[in-house]
Amino acid sequence: MSEPTATAPRSPWAPFRRRVFLALWIASVASNMGGFLADVGGAWLMSSLAPSPLLIALITTAASLPYFFLALPAGALADVVDRRRLLIVTQVIQAAVAVALGVLTVLGIMTPWRLLALTFLMGVGSAINDPAWAALTPDMLPRDDLPAGIALNSVGFNLARALGPALGGVLVAAAGAGASFFANAASFLGVVLVLFLWKNERQVSVLPGERMLSAMRAGVRFARHGRALQKVILRAAGFLSCSVALLALLPVLATKDLAVGASGYGLLLGSMGAGAVVGASVLPRLRARLTTDSLVAIGSLVLAGVFAVLGLVRELPILCPVTAVGGVAWTTVLSSLNVSAQRSSPGWVKARALAVYLLSFQAVIAAGSAVWGWVAQHEGTGTAFLAAGAGLVASVVLLAPVRVAPDEDVDYTPTQHWPDPVVRGEPRLEDGPVMVTVVYRIDPARAEEFVEAVRPLGLARRRDGAVEWFLFRDVAEPGRFVETWFSETWAEHLREHERVSGAMRDLEDAVHAFHVGPEPPAVTHLLHAPPPRST
Repeated sequence: MSEPTATAPRSPWAPFRRRVFLALWIASVASNMGGFLADVGGAWLMSSLAPSPLLIALITTAASLPYFFLALPAGALADVVDRRRLLIVTQVIQAAVAVALGVLTVLGIMTPWRLLALTFLMGVGSAINDPAWAALTPDMLPRDDLPAGIALNSVGFNLARALGPALGGVLVAAAGAGASFFANAASFLGVVLVLFLWKNERQVSVLPGERMLSAMRAGVRFARHGRALQKVILRAAGFLSCSVALLALLPVLATKDLAVGASGYGLLLGSMGAGAVVGASVLPRLRARLTTDSLVAIGSLVLAGVFAVLGLVRELPILCPVTAVGGVAWTTVLSSLNVSAQRSSPGWVKARALAVYLLSFQAVIAAGSAVWGWVAQHEGTGTAFLAAGAGLVASVVLLAPVRVAPDEDVDYTPTQHWPDPVVRGEPRLEDGPVMVTVVYRIDPARAEEFVEAVRPLGLARRRDGAVEWFLFRDVAEPGRFVETWFSETWAEHLREHERVSGAMRDLEDAVHAFHVGPEPPAVTHLLHAPPPRST
């Protein structure tokens, strides 16, 4: 296992020194609290309009379903347009839907299907918003403060989750569901104001913006060939598939097993939120001493121990501090994996990569919640917690070979070290496909070693935009190899020139070390020549 970087831990509150991050953090906590207020109001309203378990459950479905259809297009959109402006639009849309919910409720003309339709529209706004929001933190913070910033975002969300439902219950009881919807609408205003006043610097390209379909295809290629991102998704899936039992079964534990009602559930949830705050405070120091893989393994094992206690003990005074420990472990693991997801993708595709990560995140949570709910219903809550704890231990053992730490220091900073293509005339940006060839001459005795070294380079070419990649050897001349890859259009190939990074340069240097001869490997650019149109 590689050693963590031996640097002094940065303060967990260092991101708050940047006023825009602090302002947006406060605004997002208020906005998330508003969302939880509205969740309480929506569930209560549906139970009064149509006391059907199916319709009540469909509220959650209506809110989450848009995410599965819109995550990747939303990620592509967030990489193509200005993220700040996109977020302002999505926040305003969600505020307008919240106002509509409040007006229809106060006027007494809300129906179950209108509630579901507006909840679905709110989910659409959230699905478009979330990839851009996830990619916004690196735009505000330097790389060294990114782990602390992500941990603080997790703390903010847990604070909202701890306080929002309790305040929602009080507000709905005092003023009705309509008041919770209006409060949610007002909670978006702070985020809109901060985003409007923030003047972020955006990297300007001389090329026209990517088209949506092309951007989506590029995002899929990156996810397909981005091994670093795939490893983070796999580790997150292994953890979440079992740890989601904490969120799914905590209300069941409070109401059914402990019989402490909403107040007891609030105490357990508040303890988890307090643990999240502690976790964010200690995480920078832990990251200075331990690798991400170690943090994920230790956090998973600690949470497995928490599940063992939750499965066996039925005393609220004992379970509250135990749940706080679970909050520490939960935040430590997920914040560490979120940092790895951020660092596993370059800026040009970050929102698309995070959209894939968040989509996987949502899918595992949805499936895991259903599985552990079914186990609790048929075998009991205690058995479900114990089984989930055993699953966490198994995930640590089975996924130990999947290491994400070595990928965290990959340099995706654009270097633009490729020389400009030599062209005669002016190719149109939409012309294509483009075939690039690189001719290597190597010692035939090192052929197998060369082929092995060039494979990671080919994977990186496809990850960064190549639609196809091949390595050919000359059957008439041993030691002559031709690397070939294709770009969709001339514009896409020029974007590869803009995006080429230090990581690519390191791979190319390793491959070029095999080349022999006085001249460097010969590079050519070939543009597709379509047949002339018949008249």
